[in-house]
Amino acid sequence: MYNIIGYSDMSQHFLLSAASRTLSLRGIYQMGEAKAYETFCQMRWDGGQATCPRCGCLDTYHISTRRKFKCKGCNYQFSVTSGTIFASRKMSFTDLLAAICLIVNGAKGISMIQMSRDLDCQYKTAFVLAHKIREAMGSDRPAMPLEGDVEVDGMYNGGYVRPANLKEDRVDRRLAENQTGKRRVVVAFRQRKGRTLPFVVRSESEGVELAMQHVSRMATMHADEATHWDRLHDGWQVGRINHSEAYATLESCTNQVESYFSRLRRMIRGQHHHVSARYLHQYANHAAWLEDHRGLPNGELAGRVGDLALTHPVSRNWKGYWQSGK
Repeated sequence: MYNIIGYSDMSQHFLLSAASRTLSLRGIYQMGEAKAYETFCQMRWDGGQATCPRCGCLDTYHISTRRKFKCKGCNYQFSVTSGTIFASRKMSFTDLLAAICLIVNGAKGISMIQMSRDLDCQYKTAFVLAHKIREAMGSDRPAMPLEGDVEVDGMYNGGYVRPANLKEDRVDRRLAENQTGKRRVVVAFRQRKGRTLPFVVRSESEGVELAMQHVSRMATMHADEATHWDRLHDGWQVGRINHSEAYATLESCTNQVESYFSRLRRMIRGQHHHVSARYLHQYANHAAWLEDHRGLPNGELAGRVGDLALTHPVSRNWKGYWQSGK
């Protein structure tokens, strides 16, 4: 937009500026494997002495020929990824850093086909690696209940029933007996200028019980006109918005949580096309983390994800995923 004298009065969006681009795949692969290994060591131990993951002893020494450490207390040999989400990794450190870069650079996610091609690895490898990173991102949740203005809403996903080809063979898909039972709803609480907490449940009405656990009673809740949110009035000051009349009023709106759902929908439909109810919470946490940190440069995003991955314990869900026959 331009004013009457012809000069632009629209400032550049942060994500379009050079300040948002502080990390690139080219830079990662140019640094080499040795530098990538040093980066992992600095992220895990904050540039200090390696700590034994078994006994916590600080008296350790580096076995340079094997890129391993040994504890003088219990004689345990460990690597920089031992006891973390990347435990028993087979990929190079540059590829692991590149995977983190791809995850944080994908504003609406990244498909596993594309990730496997970018990293030159099998689809199965990319699938498990991405889910390990999502699990680490999901662990970054606020310890305290949400406060201030908190918006709540739900987004249904899955359970689609394809209509039959012939009209006479089609059934009423609204009836319970004609549904698949795979439909789930992501209930999200979003604190304005704060964090987003998503939960995967079977019914949106379950969000009231979730609010009792994760939202401070001193907060002001904002919800739409759905009748199951009427119970919120028993415990909170609540602002309601009727979307058939307006999307936002001076008293209330749910635009912030709708912004999160917009990102999640585009992630599922545009990148993954189908998400199983079994793993929906992983994608919901992924989208929530990206939404909450969207104002940071990608180098800082990658550093935060790396810290989360190296402080997260071994995944019991994803380690040996394909070998377990899931």
